[in-house]
Amino acid sequence: MATVDFTKVTIKEKPFYKPDLNEVVEVLSRGLKNNFETVSVSAVDCPDLTKAPFNLTSPGLSGDEKLIELGGPPYLVPVVQRDKLYDLVQLARHLRRDPALLIGAGAGPWPHVGVNCEGIINFTVRNGSVAQGTRVVTVEPVGAAKGRSGYLQRTLPASETRVALMGNYLLSDGSPGRVIRVVAKKRTGEANFITSIRETLQKHYGDKVVGLGGAFAVHEGRVKHHVMPGFSSTPLCSDQDVDTWLHYFDMRAPIVHLGTLVTGDLDLDLRVQHFHGYSAHGDGGHYHGDTTPDVVHYEGYFALASTVLRIDPPANTHTLARD
Repeated sequence: MATVDFTKVTIKEKPFYKPDLNEVVEVLSRGLKNNFETVSVSAVDCPDLTKAPFNLTSPGLSGDEKLIELGGPPYLVPVVQRDKLYDLVQLARHLRRDPALLIGAGAGPWPHVGVNCEGIINFTVRNGSVAQGTRVVTVEPVGAAKGRSGYLQRTLPASETRVALMGNYLLSDGSPGRVIRVVAKKRTGEANFITSIRETLQKHYGDKVVGLGGAFAVHEGRVKHHVMPGFSSTPLCSDQDVDTWLHYFDMRAPIVHLGTLVTGDLDLDLRVQHFHGYSAHGDGGHYHGDTTPDVVHYEGYFALASTVLRIDPPANTHTLARD
């Protein structure tokens, strides 16, 4: 199936406000204490993220860091647009990025899998060669007579570099560098880990829009995820329709999540946060938050982005399916 030609779609780039790392450390150190009992935030040299539990395809998050928002939920709901299929190798070439690390959350390549799926993008182009660590998660029937479902996580081959419909990625050279490390334990507030970070930054920086991307691990506890099933045969016209269509699961730590967050949309119709998770034991999907606040343990590494690239935005947009 043909993929979208990046020379024929709209691409807009706008700058973020990029504060000093040490200032962000101070802001998060104060703000996250409103939502977690134990908080430790620091600016550190990025550890080698190719090692477990992260298993990224590049060691770091640094080097010309940008956020990418590709497509959007209006290509999925109310009715799916199956022609919105994108090749990430072609995107890297179009942007003249080599090396290029792309990590984040979006829809996986349904033509390869055979069904709609969650994509956990973990992909590097280096000297023209592809290192592929992307996973996809699909809904699988389990005990259909009782109305129950399960899920299956699998890794894509290096030859499959397509994604579909929508995606939120951190793009960088994948080089070692200084990043923000966030450790939080025992959630005492209502907001999840990513919402806590985003709202803390938004409260402090106001109209100065900050964007970041990276990876975080849940070392202990359990996490609520959804997994998209096959494309709906009827239009999904409300958040209730979307919620009924999605399949929700309580998943086990350790589990790693990749994605992005922004504190404003810069008049680009940006998704404010989007993270997907994967694990060595097969759990994975779209992150909603932990379900075991008393024992949860988060550890994340994040890079501040200088700009955002808004690629192929839907002409007609809405706010459905943004959670």
